[in-house]
Amino acid sequence: MILLTGATGYIGSHTWLELLQAGQRVIGIDNFINSSPKVLARLEKLSGKKLEFLQGDVCDPVFLESVFQSFPIKGVVHFASLKAVGESYSNPLLYYENNISGLIALLQVMQKHSCHHFVFSSSACVYGDPDVSPVKEDADLKPENPYGQTKLMSEQILRDLEKSDSKWRVAYLRYFNPIGAHESGMIGEDPNGIPNNLSPLVARVAAGRMEELKVYGNDWETPDGTGVRDYIHVVDLARGHVKAVEHLLSGKPSLTVNLGTGVGYSVMDVIRAYEKVIGRPIPYRVTDRRPGDVALYYADPSLARDLLGWCAERNLEQMCADSWRWQSQNPMGYES
Repeated sequence: MILLTGATGYIGSHTWLELLQAGQRVIGIDNFINSSPKVLARLEKLSGKKLEFLQGDVCDPVFLESVFQSFPIKGVVHFASLKAVGESYSNPLLYYENNISGLIALLQVMQKHSCHHFVFSSSACVYGDPDVSPVKEDADLKPENPYGQTKLMSEQILRDLEKSDSKWRVAYLRYFNPIGAHESGMIGEDPNGIPNNLSPLVARVAAGRMEELKVYGNDWETPDGTGVRDYIHVVDLARGHVKAVEHLLSGKPSLTVNLGTGVGYSVMDVIRAYEKVIGRPIPYRVTDRRPGDVALYYADPSLARDLLGWCAERNLEQMCADSWRWQSQNPMGYES
């Protein structure tokens, strides 16, 4: 059985569905701090299976102990963390407390119950402003915001744990910018408050929930002056986690891989692709750069292909089409 933390979040919910479809038994946990319990019924409908789920906080060792006592867990996929870069600047202590304390509490309970397979949701933020793109896994690690620091610190904790006990097997998945939604339109990204990421912002503007999109700078050293990122479809990303679970459970060694497309798209590329999908313009306004943003970074995903047999399959237009289907079918997210 696989324990999925942060199971009802954006990436967690899509990974849950892919794990079930791959034949894995999953117990999901979440505290709904940035997700909706309505995800559960939709996942049951999509999977055709009764879900196993417990509400609780990954920072609570008593709760975690009860989970491990109740289920035969052989591996963990860990999503539960705070993830807004901007918020991490304004409230760094919250991010260090939640993201680091939750990881340590989880690992301590795993160690007690002899569970040593761990898939870690890391981030391209650990690279900071990379010197060269595409970014390889051996690039310098120099995160530029507290969120990225928590991911790098978490990686170091896990590597030290591996050194202390050879039974541990860890997949460090550094992924780039997930967008899109399940093709059914039944699950997708529904952040609380104002989104921090580009895709849900574009979707809300397209749906009329926001008047315009803010483009943070058009004077970057990129082809059109707007920031360039590696956008990856959330279903492709979820399937990368399935491959990592299968890799570890088959007895193969730990690995560190980028999950991305290997293609850099600018903010304007995303806007134009979205406009093509919906058939009308997206109103936007250029404003000042945000602290912590970088001009350009995109992945070299070749190691994930070589070690996991995984590669991204969906292009930018499909990402935007699936994002719009989710938004148009659920104009107010899961509260629609």
